[in-house]
Amino acid sequence: MDLNTVLDVRDARRREPWRPGDAWLGGGTYLFSEPQPHLRRLVDLSRMGWEPVALRPDGALEIAATCTVATLARFAATTLRAPAAPLFEQCCRAFLASFKIWNMATVGGNLCNGLPAGPMISLTAALGGECLLRSQRGAVRRVDVADFVTGAGRTVLDEGELLRSVTLPARALRCRTAFRQASLYGLGRSGALVIGALDPADGSLTVTVTAATVRPVRLWFPLPPDAAGLRAALTAAVGADEWFDDIHGLPEWRRHMAFRYAEEVRRELNPYGEVPAPANPEPAAARPTEEPTR
Repeated sequence: MDLNTVLDVRDARRREPWRPGDAWLGGGTYLFSEPQPHLRRLVDLSRMGWEPVALRPDGALEIAATCTVATLARFAATTLRAPAAPLFEQCCRAFLASFKIWNMATVGGNLCNGLPAGPMISLTAALGGECLLRSQRGAVRRVDVADFVTGAGRTVLDEGELLRSVTLPARALRCRTAFRQASLYGLGRSGALVIGALDPADGSLTVTVTAATVRPVRLWFPLPPDAAGLRAALTAAVGADEWFDDIHGLPEWRRHMAFRYAEEVRRELNPYGEVPAPANPEPAAARPTEEPTR
């Protein structure tokens, strides 16, 4: 889509004062997908020369904001030798996007849009990612990905602030992971996406819920909980108004699928075996159906 209100495109390597109507331009797949009548100038990041993705000496993985989805998927498939490597491909495949979008869409753009179904948010939040943010004055701050997105389309970014990179800790890359995704359509946008990660160092378990909620919800347990403990923790973590509602799924359905998938990843990653079923299970008739009605 042509952005006919944009009057100038500036190279981000030239430091100039930020002004109303400016926007960072990464891959542009969202920016050019719909009208942006408030924009007057784009600040192009494509020539910044940041290394797309690299393993640091301490084993952590640093992903530049300008790294494309296609680049990240190739790196995980060919270079990353870690138990969590398959999760990268699973999250990249969770995009509602063609190969053309894969080659343009950036990890940073997906995070900064803050959309509930953003699969790069799912990936980096589940692996305990940390965002490096840089202000117009050069000041930097670090924010956990789970805290970076605060609501549907909302982040902690200040005016003109830039997401420089996301770092995934080495310990998270050594985790065994489990992935579940639900959509109303075969190739539709995610309605619920749940990722479990079991830390082999201490046996702790994290369960991260995205797409179903307006913000990432990351639960940490020192040891895998039983079914009741997981359900109680998830109930307490997500407010009644935090289940997302749009054409891709009703809140009730999203909630049901999130709880169902959270239990599935708990069972898949639980090294201690299954816990006994409750003596008086919930009657089948009381359980919500998987398919919503509108």
